[in-house]
This record gives sequence, C-alpha cells and structure tokens, in this order.
Amino acid sequence: MKPFLKEQYEQTVVPELMKKFGYTNVHQVPRIEKVVINHGFDATIDKAQIEEAVKEVSNIACQKAIITKARVSISNFKLREGEPIGVKVTLRGASMYDFLLRMIAIALPGIRDFRGINNKLDGNGNYTLGITDHTIFAESHGDHSRRSIGMDITIVTSASSDDEGRELLSLMGMPFRKRTGTAA
Repeated sequence: MKPFLKEQYEQTVVPELMKKFGYTNVHQVPRIEKVVINHGFDATIDKAQIEEAVKEVSNIACQKAIITKARVSISNFKLREGEPIGVKVTLRGASMYDFLLRMIAIALPGIRDFRGINNKLDGNGNYTLGITDHTIFAESHGDHSRRSIGMDITIVTSASSDDEGRELLSLMGMPFRKRTGTAA
C-alpha cells in the first residue's frame, strides 16, 4: 500500500508545482529525497545514556539509528577521535513519508502554543527543523527517559531554490508560520 503523503504528492503536489513553476516534464518537479534525524550529545556522556539516545531516536524514526563518532580530536571540547558524539538515522521511501506524516499531522500541532515553524530554508531547497524535546512524538517513551533529547530533522529535497523547496513542503502540509506585516 502506498503511503498517504506519497499519494498526495503524486496526485496534488506534482500538478500544482508544474502549473506554478511551468515545468514541462514530471521529472523536473522537486521531490523529497530523504529525511535525516540527528541527535548530538556531549562527549562525556556515559554508555547508558548513549544506548537510551539510540533507543529513543530509533523508536521515533521506526528504524535502527546508528552512533556517529568523532573524526578528529579537539582538546578544547575534551573530544578524542573515535568517541561517540551523536546518533543519526536516514529515512527514505515509505518510512520517510510515514515519518513526515506523523511529524506534520500529529507531533508539530501537539506542541503547546504552536503557531507554525520558521519558513527559512538553506539556500538549496532543504529544510532543517530543530526539536528541543523528543516527547512530542507519540513513539517516544518520555516517562521512561531520564533526560529530554533534542534533535535536528533535515528534509533534503531535489529543489534547486528555496522558493521551490518551500512550495513543495507547504503543499505537502508543512505548517509554516504565516508572515505578518512587511520587513522594515
């Protein structure tokens, strides 16, 4: 069975983007290529907290997370080469669309006093969202966690500009904050 967001992309988003940007071929239309969930932590963290972070990120992504290790030593940060410094997972295909649907429809609107997310992209049509508390996701076991886990969620698109990427994400249902007034 095809994920709901992928079906929506094919049936409504593609025709809208073709009309708005004047694409002549379906393959010119930007698409979401992958979603990367990353959680970085202090180098002095103990083994139990590393395993807890792997477990939480894996539960949220519904895919096994991997531990990232430092490539170089940095004495100011008390960091040695090869030490664990983060956890990440890359989602593609059906699992990517399922995660995006859960994030857009359930997790983000469930934040207290939620008014939308910032609509700034990186200049290449990709979007990064910082989450300070992982318990906004229903899959996390917030009551069992000893600490709150923050994470970065990066949505990588094939868009060539921020306007294309923003339009793609907003048509997919991303709750961008409405611009008010004019910039002074």
